[in-house]
Amino acid sequence: MKLGIHPVSRPVVFRDRAADATFLIHSTARSAATIEWRDGNTYPLIDVEVSSAGHPVYTGTARVVDSAGRVERFERRYGRTASAAW
Repeated sequence: MKLGIHPVSRPVVFRDRAADATFLIHSTARSAATIEWRDGNTYPLIDVEVSSAGHPVYTGTARVVDSAGRVERFERRYGRTASAAW
């Protein structure tokens, strides 16, 4: 690894306001805002819109769309045309 060309990694707090969750991880991101963490130290704070704490895929609240049922309902309602024979 070349010396002097990589950004400095340091502890940073990421806050997901929608899920009311905070994460202390190492990052190279910069921020002027700070927050006092549970250990009593002050760290840079970065607000994010989506994190694993609030994203439907990670929380298990994602819905599956039944596209096959929609196609069948469309064909029942409007019928299959001769030119659309696959």
